[in-house]
Order: sequence, then C-alpha cells, then structure tokens
Amino acid sequence: MKIFEVGPRDGLQNESGVVPVPAKVQLIEALAEAGLRKIECGSFVSPKWVPQMADTASVFTQLHRIPGVSYSALVPNLTGLLDAVRCRVREIAVFASASETFSHRNINCGISESLSRLSAVAHEAISQNIRVRGYVSCVLGCPYEGAVPLESVTKVTSALASMGCYEISLGDTIGVGTPNDAQAMLKAVSQAVPARHLAVHFHDTWGQALANILAVLETGIATIDSSVSGLGGCPYAKGASGNVATEDVVYMLDGLGVQTNIDLEKLAAAGRQIMSVLGRPSASKAAAALAALKENQA
Repeated sequence: MKIFEVGPRDGLQNESGVVPVPAKVQLIEALAEAGLRKIECGSFVSPKWVPQMADTASVFTQLHRIPGVSYSALVPNLTGLLDAVRCRVREIAVFASASETFSHRNINCGISESLSRLSAVAHEAISQNIRVRGYVSCVLGCPYEGAVPLESVTKVTSALASMGCYEISLGDTIGVGTPNDAQAMLKAVSQAVPARHLAVHFHDTWGQALANILAVLETGIATIDSSVSGLGGCPYAKGASGNVATEDVVYMLDGLGVQTNIDLEKLAAAGRQIMSVLGRPSASKAAAALAALKENQA
C-alpha cells in the first residue's frame, strides 16, 4: 500500500497565512524521514490565486532530497512546468474537475478546455522524462452542482490516462461521499481505467474519509492520498474541511496488517512540528491518542 503525502501542498495552500519556507522544508524532510516516499511539496501556480504557494521554488531549492523519495509539485500550465523544470522537479501533477461549474470557478474554463491545456503540459513533461500524475476533483459531489454523474468522472479520468498520467487520484473535494458511493464510483471508473492506475483522495468534512478508504480497498485501490495532521481543505469549496490525516490512515492500515513502512511516531512528530508553527492542534485522532498515551506513561 502506498501513501501519497499531500500536506505540504494541498494542506498548506489552504492556510490563511503564508508558512515560512524553513518550516515547509523542515516538514517535508521530516515526512521523508518518517518513511513517506511520495511527497507533494508545492505548486507552481500564480501567486495572485494561491499566495501560500508563491515560494515553492525556494522550497525546492533549499530541500535536501533523499534518494528514493519522489518530491512532486502541482503544475497548472506550461509556464508552471518550466518553473518546475528549473527546480529539478521530476514528477508533476495536473488537475481537472468532473464538474463543469467547479472547473469554471476553479480555473476559469470548462472541462474540455482544461483537458486540452493539460494535454499540452503532460506531453511536454513526458518528453522531458518527467512523470505526470492526474487529479480529478468533485468525484462524489460538487459545491455548486450537487451530485456529479459517474459518466463525467469516468470521462475525465480516461482523458487524463490517455494523455499519459501514470496514476489518477480521484478526489472527494467537499468530503460528502459515503462508503457505498465511493465503492460505486471506483467500480465504475475502474471499468475504463484499471484500479492499479487509480488513487483516492478523501476529505473528511462529514467524517467519512477513513470509512471510504476502507470500502475502496476492496476494489483494488493501492494508493491513498492523505495529509499530515489532517491539513487542508479547498479554497474554492466553502466548508470543505481537511484531507484525511496521514497518521490516521497509517494507524488503520497497520491495524489491518497492511505494510506501509512508515514510522507512526516520527510521522506524528512531523505533524506536531508543523501544527506548532500554525498555532493549533492536529486534526489527527491517532496523533492525539499517541500524545495522550505518552503523557500517561511519563
């Protein structure tokens, strides 16, 4: 089972203030030390729209990279790709929405136009031996349209696979999905794109993220996106809470006997460090329980 850590990007981009570069670098390095091998470190987007990610180039410049760890970045267009190349990024992510309205609100264009733009980015990246991962947002619901047809989710996922994305992460952006919905969605999409090329990205707005992850394991999913300390949300989806906490996912998988090769204590320590910078407690139940256990044993 593979954990894809998105906290340094998807988590911190939703903060009201800008986290200092040294704190971001320290977080990423601590996550790698804990055993995470796939870490999304930032995004090369316009600082006008996502000011929290304006320092991504500085993060990559200062980062001490460990062999065997993939340090990726989100890239929305060819300009962002050029920035990523300058920073020696070897894996990028591109994103599209399964909801027409969300696509317009998020990136100011419809689904078809967005896929056309992304195809050019993916083609150029692959030509430079840069791996490309895809994201599909709103797979289980949209803040503007409500329910999203499975046909739309499947169509967008297939398009990303066709342009060369080695893996496509299916995101419940507003966290409204339940286990039955999640299973049905994965079963439908995997008819077009094999489960080995799919990942899941659940937000925990309604407290269903872990249950959804457990449900989709039965469909053959082997990659889970998560965010240390449950950091995150969505700047274009009011009310969407954070991603599922990496600590909680690791604890659950450990209990299931699924090997992750992640040190839970080191992971929780990384979470405590970044939350001390942000000035609030972790949203991870496992991290809180671990801290209480240590305090009682002291």
